[in-house]
Amino acid sequence: MPATASPTPHPHRVTVREFFRMGEAGVLDPDARIELIEGEMIDMPPIAPPHAGRTKRLNLLLIEAIGRRAIVSTQDPILLGDLSAPEPDLAILKPRDDFYTSAHPKAEDVLLLIEIADSSVRYDRERKLPLYARFGIPEVWLIDIPARAIWVHREPTDGAYRTSFQLDAPYRISPLLLEGVELELGGVVG
Repeated sequence: MPATASPTPHPHRVTVREFFRMGEAGVLDPDARIELIEGEMIDMPPIAPPHAGRTKRLNLLLIEAIGRRAIVSTQDPILLGDLSAPEPDLAILKPRDDFYTSAHPKAEDVLLLIEIADSSVRYDRERKLPLYARFGIPEVWLIDIPARAIWVHREPTDGAYRTSFQLDAPYRISPLLLEGVELELGGVVG
């Protein structure tokens, strides 16, 4: 009788569909901060007041500057393939009549993503930025609270951003895909 090799143990990757079904079925605590990244469910740390305040401030700045030209989305899922549903702090989305009530936005709907990080700076830089680049998100800002810095990443190519730079004081920037919009982000850094 021939010997057969036993399969080796390997991680079970959760799909986006399974992840949302778990949420609908009550398997996941509705108050838990969980992101699905490359098939892994990642527990995110609680949002501290400095992070929350910066998110609110930037949300207001974006809404005032953009108006109805785009949709400002706060900590909502973006579907990236079958295995990832990150929840960036802010996403600027292409306008849609249904405001994405029929389906979560996908990479092609995103104009700009913004991650505000205090304890998750390294994770956001090493895990989420390459994911965003791989799916062609055109522009990502990483606001590093501890370093009091804003990093801008543009031109996704082969899973990395070809252009990355730190924004200097007075922290003025015009998002690539929002013509005529200029933001002053000094209040978000300090």
